[in-house]
Amino acid sequence: MDADVSDSAGPPDRPDHSAGDGPTDGSRDDSGATPPEESDPAPQDGSPATGAAGDGGEGEDHDDGGDGKDGQDGGGFGTWADRPGAGAPGRKRHWLRWTALAASFLVLVAAGAGWWLYKKLDGNITTDTGAAAELKAYEQERPTPIAQDAQNILLIGSDTRSGDNSEYGRDDGGSQRSDTTILLHLAADRRSATAVSIPRDLMAEIPSCHTADGKATNKQFAQFNGAFELGGTACTIRTVEEMTGVRVDHHMVIDFNGFKDMVDAVDGVEVCLKEPVDDTDAHLKLPAGRQKLDGEQALGYVRARKSIGDGSDTERMDRQQKFLGALVNKMQSNGVLLNPTRLYPVLDAATKSLTTDPGLDSLRDLYDLVRGMRNVPTEQVQFLTVPRQPYRANPNRDELVQPDANQLFERLRKDEPVAVAPADEINGEHSQADHSSDKDSSGQEPGGTSESPTPAPTYSGSNAADDLCDA
Repeated sequence: MDADVSDSAGPPDRPDHSAGDGPTDGSRDDSGATPPEESDPAPQDGSPATGAAGDGGEGEDHDDGGDGKDGQDGGGFGTWADRPGAGAPGRKRHWLRWTALAASFLVLVAAGAGWWLYKKLDGNITTDTGAAAELKAYEQERPTPIAQDAQNILLIGSDTRSGDNSEYGRDDGGSQRSDTTILLHLAADRRSATAVSIPRDLMAEIPSCHTADGKATNKQFAQFNGAFELGGTACTIRTVEEMTGVRVDHHMVIDFNGFKDMVDAVDGVEVCLKEPVDDTDAHLKLPAGRQKLDGEQALGYVRARKSIGDGSDTERMDRQQKFLGALVNKMQSNGVLLNPTRLYPVLDAATKSLTTDPGLDSLRDLYDLVRGMRNVPTEQVQFLTVPRQPYRANPNRDELVQPDANQLFERLRKDEPVAVAPADEINGEHSQADHSSDKDSSGQEPGGTSESPTPAPTYSGSNAADDLCDA
């Protein structure tokens, strides 16, 4: 019998509890099984005892580590996959990690693309450090700002024929000339903008300036656009400041190609022509009627002199002002200023051909400027030309009409509103300002008291809300 019992026992290195001589202190053995009750004697036939050590629990089907019902042996599961719903939380965490990683990657890509676009636009702008240095040297002669929060920006359209602009005329050594000069006044409250054109043929006092090679020029009374040709932007700014008394805060110089690209970026601008145009000098051939001009056609339209209107520079400036108003209206009405995807092509076109002072030579500076203007109503974006008349000594040149011109300049200096109306609505034969016969020489209404404010003059001009086809 003893031999039979020892043959049926477990491994020799483990205690044999089949004979009922297991631990008597009630503790579990190494297998974690509960000792058999004394009332359950071991069978005498050599078969395994119920709850014997090493069998992993009750029943003979628990050799695989248990069925998990008693929570023993780490839960009683042989493998992780044997658990109910095994792997579901892990897979969820796995996908969450991948989703977060993908989102982070997309954010990095978007940020990288945004930064690249920003640097590209920022790098397009050319900084005019030479003009800044020249103006600093003459700081004591420059006007003192009166309206601190208002801004005055001088916009100069360069008609240089060098480089990509050679197709528009002969390049006479790369000299630069100002084809269009506009003094843009932004009101301190940013609720209005007034653009005043200065004729290139206007006779003006040009101060002593420095040429590109550093030579000083003599002070002279000459045609206005001669300032740009003699001393560049700085000389033009100083000429405007001496003429108007308005402090120029910033300046921008844009060439032909920049203008074309901006028009193309807004998908063209509509105009109306009373008669067909065929102008080889302006590269322009158009039928009569309403039509949308692309950049190349728009450039010819604003530059043409002999083929549209009466051929005068005065009529051409009026056409330029109305076209710029239509361009502003197109940008605002199409939501360009509020839509980054549409604003980018406009900024790209503008910055490629833009030269500015150091105060406007970054995309952030330009964005702040545009953001300040985006809430200006189109009817409050006004265009006019300085009051002028044919120059007495040469009718092919212009001179300022006084006191109308000085009244306009004073209103700009003080940031006071400027009223404009179509030329045919303006009273007075020799002046662009409205001096009604119902007012006395002081501007007072008959019978008015001295405390009554002087009515503001109205100048010949237009606003961005005007339709070019209604003219």
